[in-house]
Amino acid sequence: MRTAQRTVTRDWQVATAPGGLPLIGHALQLARRPLGFLSSLPAHGDLVELRLGPQRVQLPCHPELVQQVLLNGRVFDTGGPVKDKARQILGNGLITAGRADHRRQRRLVQPAFHTARVEGYAEVMRHECEAVAGSWTTDRVVDVSREMQALTTRVTARALFTTDMAPHAVAEVQRCLRTVVQGAYHRAIDPTGLVSRLPLHANRAFATALTQLHRRIDQLIADYRATGGDRGDLLSALFAARDEETGERLSEREVHDQVLTLLLAGIETTAAALTWTWFLLGRNPAAEARLHAEVDQVVGDRPPGHPDVPRLGYTQRVFTEALRLFPPAWIITRTTTESTELAGRRLPPGSDVLISPYMLHRDGRLFPRPESFDPDRWLPERAKDVTRGSYLPFGAGSRKCVGDVFGMTEATLALATVARRWRLRPVPGTRLRPRPQMSLTSGPLAMMPMPR
Repeated sequence: MRTAQRTVTRDWQVATAPGGLPLIGHALQLARRPLGFLSSLPAHGDLVELRLGPQRVQLPCHPELVQQVLLNGRVFDTGGPVKDKARQILGNGLITAGRADHRRQRRLVQPAFHTARVEGYAEVMRHECEAVAGSWTTDRVVDVSREMQALTTRVTARALFTTDMAPHAVAEVQRCLRTVVQGAYHRAIDPTGLVSRLPLHANRAFATALTQLHRRIDQLIADYRATGGDRGDLLSALFAARDEETGERLSEREVHDQVLTLLLAGIETTAAALTWTWFLLGRNPAAEARLHAEVDQVVGDRPPGHPDVPRLGYTQRVFTEALRLFPPAWIITRTTTESTELAGRRLPPGSDVLISPYMLHRDGRLFPRPESFDPDRWLPERAKDVTRGSYLPFGAGSRKCVGDVFGMTEATLALATVARRWRLRPVPGTRLRPRPQMSLTSGPLAMMPMPR
């Protein structure tokens, strides 16, 4: 086993991660225990080099270096083994597009998330949150993970298409996305590329799920084309968008890829974050009691709506803290477009850079008592002391998540709506382990709804 190799350059500690194996490097460690392995690396340096097969990957562990990467999209473009393989699956949407395409797409997609439209989507959120909270019964265990996935699927679908998806369609999208996300991650971390070619059941299930998902999106787009008009939804905004610089619109293929991207980002990530939030609240009764008290004071006996969101400050801090502990985007990849320098280390064009929000969020040098669930660390007087570049649940720079306000609004309304009616208690013996895939998901979470 190799020991850490460390040098000091311009006050930066530059290291090589220990434990690399012949041929595969650190791929086995990253596959077996990615969160623990990544979290161990800041102890070795500010910039740590990993090997994934023949590829050398740089991991900045200091917020200043992370900012240097994320805020310079011209030099550090999207890419790397994870993103390159994701592009083969997701197409050329906002998550996977290179810098030139991304700039154009961002200008076209951004209007779909303007404040006026988010206010409209909030009505969809309110309705669907009420439906979920109203479907539970006393002393009947629910799988909160599945419930949150059903909620975010319906919210995202109705925001995208202004349509009531049939229950079988919701279940199909949930099932397909879960299989695609899992299969995409396994392909991304395989340095050989051989596993995906084997005649395995998992590979056949992945191919079937991806085909079904593409077919469902094509059908929804075709139905929209048949009726036309601006229905106030995301798809209407995508079709109506026109680039102010060129006058161009999104092509049919680009619309398809954006829909797939928005489904993935709007369903999987928000559902995972909400599931972790309920888990954390179930383990922290004092925080849960403060959440209930705020909801009672702000909304009383009526369902919460968009005007209430700014007044639900503690509710938002609860979700913000859950995003710190369990960020759905637990890993971000970039690739250099030209020769550059990072922490004094020269990087040639095509060098891969890996950023881990999970690692940063749990660094005790950046967040006191990093393992503790403390929503009040996000009070304005305390949040101002958080090191810039250390909190990245939505990314940063030109590639910061376009739907961050949408997601925060949905999560705040979901938490307030459920908390107005229910107190959720974990079933005794329930244990969750993070599942690092394309996003940081959980397994099933059995909880008992108790009426308030």
